[in-house]
Amino acid sequence: MAFSMRWLLVAVVGLVLFGGVTLYALEGREVVVLRTTDEHGSPRETRVWIADEGDHAWIEAATPERAFYRDLLAHPEAELRRGDRSSRVQAAPVAGAEAHAHIRTLLRAKYGIADWWVGLLQDTSRSVAVRIAPAS
Repeated sequence: MAFSMRWLLVAVVGLVLFGGVTLYALEGREVVVLRTTDEHGSPRETRVWIADEGDHAWIEAATPERAFYRDLLAHPEAELRRGDRSSRVQAAPVAGAEAHAHIRTLLRAKYGIADWWVGLLQDTSRSVAVRIAPAS
């Protein structure tokens, strides 16, 4: 009985640690809120990582099936909230191996070990880079 309780405690502690590390990896550095419009005209808010490059930024859709990515294909104008600042932006998905490698490099450089950890949990081999620029 004491042996099984010990293993149960180890399992619970392990799960709590795993969850804590994952939450910290996902939310421990800058996360922005991208507000898109779905096919019914309703707003959708998605928390994403962002990497700045010159006068624009990049985000990543981990897979092309992500709902916010499909929203951007249909309606490329969106709202980006960084901290307490919101701005209208124009999203331009950039397909292809070069763009994929570019966004992976930018996010790895900015998020470091958190990017590695999340990569263990989410396959980003089919991810799509999205260039974000201020709306005109």
